[in-house]
Amino acid sequence: MPDRQHLGLLTYDAKDPDTSFPPIEPLLPPAGSPNVLVVLLDDVGFGASSAFGGPVQMPTAERLQRNGLTYNRFHTTALCAPTRAALLTGRNHHSVGMGMITETATSAPGSSGVRPNTKAPLATTLKLNGYSTAQFGKCHEVPPWQTSPVGPFDAWPSGGGGFEYFYGFIGGENNQYYPALYEGTSPIEPERTPEEGYHLTEDLADKAIGWVKTQKALGPDKPFFMYFAPGATHAPHHVPLEWADKYAGAFSEGWDALREATFERQRRSGVVAPDSDLTARPDAIPAWDDMDDALKAVLERQMEVYAGFLEHTDHHVGRLVDALDEVGALDNTLIYYIIGDNGASAEGTVNGAFNEMANFNGLAAIETPEFMAAMKDKLGTVDAYNHYSVGWAWAMCAPYQWTKQVASHWGGTRNGTIVHWPSGIESRGEVRSQFSHVIDVAPTVLEAAGLPEPTFVNGVQQAPIEGTSMLYSFDEADAPERHDLQYFEMAGNRGIYFKGWSAVTRHSTPWLPNEVLPPLDDDVWELYDGSTDWTQAHDLAAEDPDRLATLQRLWLIEAVKYNVLPIDDRRFERLNATIAGRPQLITGTTQVLFPGMKRLSENSVLDVKNRSFSVTAAVQTPAGGGTNGVLIAQGGRFGGWALYVKDGHAKFVYNVLGMTEFVTAADEPLSAGSHQVRVEFAYDGGGLAKGGDVTLYYDGRSVGTGRVEQTQPLIFSADETTDIGDDYGMPVSADYAGASKFNGRIDVVQIDVGDDDQSHLIDPEDVARIATARQ
Repeated sequence: MPDRQHLGLLTYDAKDPDTSFPPIEPLLPPAGSPNVLVVLLDDVGFGASSAFGGPVQMPTAERLQRNGLTYNRFHTTALCAPTRAALLTGRNHHSVGMGMITETATSAPGSSGVRPNTKAPLATTLKLNGYSTAQFGKCHEVPPWQTSPVGPFDAWPSGGGGFEYFYGFIGGENNQYYPALYEGTSPIEPERTPEEGYHLTEDLADKAIGWVKTQKALGPDKPFFMYFAPGATHAPHHVPLEWADKYAGAFSEGWDALREATFERQRRSGVVAPDSDLTARPDAIPAWDDMDDALKAVLERQMEVYAGFLEHTDHHVGRLVDALDEVGALDNTLIYYIIGDNGASAEGTVNGAFNEMANFNGLAAIETPEFMAAMKDKLGTVDAYNHYSVGWAWAMCAPYQWTKQVASHWGGTRNGTIVHWPSGIESRGEVRSQFSHVIDVAPTVLEAAGLPEPTFVNGVQQAPIEGTSMLYSFDEADAPERHDLQYFEMAGNRGIYFKGWSAVTRHSTPWLPNEVLPPLDDDVWELYDGSTDWTQAHDLAAEDPDRLATLQRLWLIEAVKYNVLPIDDRRFERLNATIAGRPQLITGTTQVLFPGMKRLSENSVLDVKNRSFSVTAAVQTPAGGGTNGVLIAQGGRFGGWALYVKDGHAKFVYNVLGMTEFVTAADEPLSAGSHQVRVEFAYDGGGLAKGGDVTLYYDGRSVGTGRVEQTQPLIFSADETTDIGDDYGMPVSADYAGASKFNGRIDVVQIDVGDDDQSHLIDPEDVARIATARQ
């Protein structure tokens, strides 16, 4: 609302008895507006949580369920960033430019990665109407060309996202022990180490609890909007081992049996219709009995770790709920507990992964069953970067078909959701089966707060919110559903829901990177009657072709309406910024970096993979010798490289997937004073991931040679960064662990790349798989 000028009597002297102005009143929403807490977990399938019949104990979810409402037909978009963009705006993901993920953004309006200013976030509307706003955890809605310290910060939570406070990370995933964190837009480091008990989920909960207590202490009459989005349970699956050990032996019968047991619990509890049928296992997923016996103990441990990770997350959500109770805010807080931003992640390969970076680099074969067996006890710890098998992901989506990324079927898009609001909902412990979607959260919050949908925000006329408020269903279990039409699309996987019926077509398989995709018009559509087939188990396309054709046409109409077209199933082309038509932050063959620059993502640094490169650092070394520390480091414990000084000698290390370190050391120490320290890497060529010769120089003079036998072709890390003068997070090499800060002075560091780039040989399927799996 625009500020209004006071037009009453204006006196000359403030002491004049006629001097009178209305008192300043703080901006507040309507009386009784609730606090709002939206909890969004990551990569949790419908059949994982005990609140929805799953094997993982989630007492906080069950507690809220007993005193709230269970929504068993709530839907997401099948992928992380699109779901989050839709949740935070109340618009379909293509409407806000998030057709897929920001790393695959194109110049098409529905996939640009840029939210139009005509579709302001819910947080902005609430903030402008008197709410305190804060976000904790994951934000993957920032375009890659805007993730550097120079911004712009329009898409950051505390920039243009409407949140007054942000504590979390930017990107698709993060190391739970050594996260790359931001407070606002400034990178910060955790206050404790894993050895001191640090874990990211606990840290996020601590910060959220501190924020809400401060908010209620200083502004008790002001409601808050908190968005709590931990990186859990996205890979890597990191959790203190006592949580994983609680599930020892629980999954020995394998994923087929687990899925059947989950389905029976779901039918008994009423979270699926009692006359439902369990969908069949796809041919692309092996039966548990067909898995290598030597691998089964490792596979069991993968699931034990994941289960512990999910229960651990629920525990810390419970701490936050307890804090609301302590400050007297729980009864009038509208809580959405959304258990998953999409289906479970099937991006861990059929065997699972000890270090998912191996798979991301096309080197999964090096993780042999023997290697996996040797690493079993490290899963979940600081020494692993693990993911579970496709089979477990499929089981976690029980009783539905498919998983994350597959927007056509409910396994990719149906997520268990609980709504809790004692002051606003009379019903307790009941199930609601009206169809709902993540875009319905924003209009529900506005209606609960007594606020109208905004027509203008910051002077910009707004497009209508596309979701439907769920408030009508809160106290009327049998109310006819109001959200009765919804399209789905993700990289060619398509679906449409209309008045109980769904028509769907699956275009691709998440864990088959070399799959040959058919022409879009050759995709086979399926038809399901939701009134008799809760799980999409019985395809009626052959029996009712006319209805199928009607729904296919309806999908096309919705696709036109919401910027879904053109359907884009391209892979390599979407990863190539020039072809895709999106900006690039870094171009050319030379990049200059300065001391103090840190936490630079791989998008912010020249790509040195599959080519020759050199790094030159102009430094001042201290008198008296004892020069130590990192000049530049990229990546971390599970893959990367660094140029550093140890006991006065310059060294270059190349760490391949945390398995092998190739180290080249100078033959002589640096003397005190000004020097240029340079490393040259001469790539062998002839393909990807090849080795090369290393030469170290002091002031142009060769002082050491070495050899790197193999390199990483596609990615160093999904969360580790490039740092100048130190190595934040997990060090690339244990050789300088604990003494990574350079004790001299760095003037400048320059990276130069050669013209022998072999990246054109990268399989486009691998590039697309890596980008999508980092969701």
